[in-house]
This record gives sequence, structure tokens and C-alpha cells, in this order.
Amino acid sequence: MSKQVKILIIEDNVDISNNIVSFVDSFADCTQAFDGTLGLLEAQSSIYDLIILDIMLPGKSGFDVLKKLRQEQNSVSVLMLTAKDQLTDKVHGFDLGADDYLTKPFHREELLARIKALLKRSGALNNDSTITSGEITLNLSNRQATVGSEILSLNGKEFDLLAYLIQNSNTILTKEQIFERIWGFDSETSITVIEVYMSNLRKELHKYLDGDLVKTIRNVGYIFQGEK
Repeated sequence: MSKQVKILIIEDNVDISNNIVSFVDSFADCTQAFDGTLGLLEAQSSIYDLIILDIMLPGKSGFDVLKKLRQEQNSVSVLMLTAKDQLTDKVHGFDLGADDYLTKPFHREELLARIKALLKRSGALNNDSTITSGEITLNLSNRQATVGSEILSLNGKEFDLLAYLIQNSNTILTKEQIFERIWGFDSETSITVIEVYMSNLRKELHKYLDGDLVKTIRNVGYIFQGEK
């Protein structure tokens, strides 16, 4: 199954962070940050489907990170972790905009259940392994894209690009965000490759759909105007 889910783990305990990565490896790509300051920068610089956020962190606390993200209108799902089972901490976290809470130590099964529930609620994780937008359907299992009954002719990166756009419908994605997600910053490919793939994707969509679902935001990036 193609990994379309992207999770940011902001946790200073390396063992706990690595364990979470191993728990979700079958369905998600993870980025790790080990202090609040770097975690906030990472959350601001890329788009994630879920952030797992510890409260007690070096630099900025989890509360500070969450407060800043919500002030910036970042609506990413946030699962907070705490070593203390105190109602006041939980209430404060929810007041700041947390989506769920889990107390350490936690069982693998409970963490996975909470993660999957949040991802399903946001539409990032689908039970049937499909992503849809209007007439467009992407099957993540066999990596086939269709418009109605017509099969789109997309190569691997074009499929990944369309999936990323649909998952972030009506959200402006910068070229840097797209490049990091699809190719990775360690890729030797130039970021200008995005324009080529975007052009190919538009041409294929135009064969079956009227209008331009992918809009270019000059000097910024792109936005997919579709139905989630």
C-alpha cells in the first residue's frame, strides 16, 4: 500500500519517538523532531495529516507549539502526549485546540486506535484505501486513478502528486512543500520538475474534465479546487 499519510512526531524521548515510528510504519511516513522549537518550525514548513505532540519539551512546550499553530489557523489534527494524568492539563490542551490526549505510558494498540481514529475523521486514512474528489477516484492499493469509468494514464509521481493535491483540496501548497512530499529534499532532481509533472497531470485531467482543477498561485505554488 502506498504511504500517503504523513505524521510529525514532536517528542524528546528518542526511544518513545522511534517506537511510534515503528508502530505506524505500515501506513504512514514520519518526521521526527526532538524539541518544541524545531518541531514548530517543521510543522510550519510542511503539511502533515497528524502531529503527535508531547507536552514537556525542551525549547517550547507542547502547549506553546499548539497555541502558535492554532493562532496561525493551522487545523492539522493534534494528539497530545503527557506523562501526567491530570485533568487540568487535558482541559488546557483541549482549550488550545488539541484533538485527542494520551497519557504515558501507553499501549501500542491504544495509540494506534487513537491515531487511526483521528486520521479517519480528517479523511487522511480511508477504510477502503481510496481518495475521492468529485468524479475522480484514486485507489491507493493498486495505484489506479479514474474519472468516472475512465482510467487516467498517470506514472508513479503523477499519481502521488494528484493524491497529495486532493488530500489538501482548497489549500495552497508551495512548490517546496510539494517537492519535499513527492521527491524529498535529498533528491538530486531540480524543483522545476514540478512544473513538468503538473503540466502532464493537467493535460490528462483535461481529457475527461472541463475546467482547470489545479490553479497556479503565481510565485507561491498550486491549489486543487475540488471536492474532498
